[in-house]
Amino acid sequence: MTKPVCLIIGAGAGIGGTVAGRFARDGYHACLVRRSDRAGLDRLVAGIVAEGGSASGHIMNTVDDNSLEDLVTHIEAEVGPIAVAVFNLGAQIGNRSLANTTHKAFEMGWRLATFGLFRLAQVLFPYMEARGKGTVLVTSATASVRGNAGQHSHAAAMAGRRMLCQTLNAEFAAKGIHIAHIIIDGAVDAPDTIGKMLGPERFQALREEKGLEKDGLLVPAEIAETYFHVAHQHRSAWTHELDLRAYTDLAWWNHATATF
Repeated sequence: MTKPVCLIIGAGAGIGGTVAGRFARDGYHACLVRRSDRAGLDRLVAGIVAEGGSASGHIMNTVDDNSLEDLVTHIEAEVGPIAVAVFNLGAQIGNRSLANTTHKAFEMGWRLATFGLFRLAQVLFPYMEARGKGTVLVTSATASVRGNAGQHSHAAAMAGRRMLCQTLNAEFAAKGIHIAHIIIDGAVDAPDTIGKMLGPERFQALREEKGLEKDGLLVPAEIAETYFHVAHQHRSAWTHELDLRAYTDLAWWNHATATF
C-alpha cells in the first residue's frame, strides 16, 4: 500500500530534517527538499532510512519557475499522496538598513516567504481538496508579528506569510484542509539556521549559555512533536496559529529586541 507523504520544503539539519524523521517514524514517506548541500541532504535521508523509515531527497531552488509545481506533480503521480506539507523555508536576508536593502533583496524575502507558500498551495490544494483532507504546517518567525529595525524584507515577508495562512484557512478549512501558522519565537538549537548566522564559535557559546541541559533554546525534536500533534488534531479543534518559545524567554510582545 502506498504510504502517505510528508513533504518538507526547507529540510535542513534543524526543524525541517527533524520533523521529516518524526513523520517517517509514524509510517509516512518523507520527501525532503532543500536548495543546496546534496551531501547534507543525503545524510538526513540515510539517517531516516537507517531508523527504518522511508524517505527521499530533492535538491531544488523554490524561486525557480515551475520548481514547486513540477515537484508536487511528480510526488503525487510517482510517490504517493501528500497528506502533510511542511513549508519550512526561511527568508532571512540579514539585518539591513532601509538604504542598504536593495529592491532585489526585499523582493527575495517575499518570493521565499510568501510567494513560495502561495505557489505550493495553488498546486497542492486541488489534490487535497479532491481527497477532502490535508494539512499544511507553516514555520514562521517572530518577524511575522513584530518588525525590528533592519528587518524590512523579513518582517514584511513573514507578515505576508501569516496573512496568507489566514486567507487560505478562510477558503479551504471547510473543505478539510488544515493550515497552521507556527511562530518560532526564539533561537533554535540548529546548526543550519542560527548556527550559520552566528558562526561556529558564537553558536557554541550560545548553546553553553542557554541551551543543552538548560533547555533555553528551542529543541528541534520537541518542535517536531508539536508539528506531529498539530497535523493529527481532530477537525473540531484545529490549531490555526501557535507560538513556540523556550520557557526562559520572554514572549515577543514583552521585549523589543532579540537576546542573541
